[in-house]
Amino acid sequence: MLRSVVMSCELCDLSIKENVIFSNRLFRIVHVYDVYYPGFIRLILNRHVKELSELTTDELSLVFEAIVKIEREIINLMQADKINIASLGNVVPHLHWHIIPRYFNDRHFPNPIWGNVNNDSYIVNNDLLDKEKLLIQNLRNKFN
Repeated sequence: MLRSVVMSCELCDLSIKENVIFSNRLFRIVHVYDVYYPGFIRLILNRHVKELSELTTDELSLVFEAIVKIEREIINLMQADKINIASLGNVVPHLHWHIIPRYFNDRHFPNPIWGNVNNDSYIVNNDLLDKEKLLIQNLRNKFN
């Protein structure tokens, strides 16, 4: 049964095109293009792991150090009001984290981005889209 789950896991399928910023043996850092949420980054474990408790202490340390580096870069460059870090796995049971800059005036605030839209009049912020390009380059430099 587990084999069929792994075989059908979209995060295990490395043939799916992703905008990979960095990759090592443990994880990859991916830019998620979303005009409503510039600076949206995902950290994905490279092997199929369902729960955080399956990682070793060393792996946990490497993952969380990377998440904090990403968060700091987003805060410094994107000047987000809040950073959401989510690891749900309800739809795709493969360990990964969503690192999402949030702004008090964004489409969903204070709801999660998967929740109800609270600001239908939100206009895409071109300044943030420009900063996003720099964010991706900065993350490449920090991790490579």
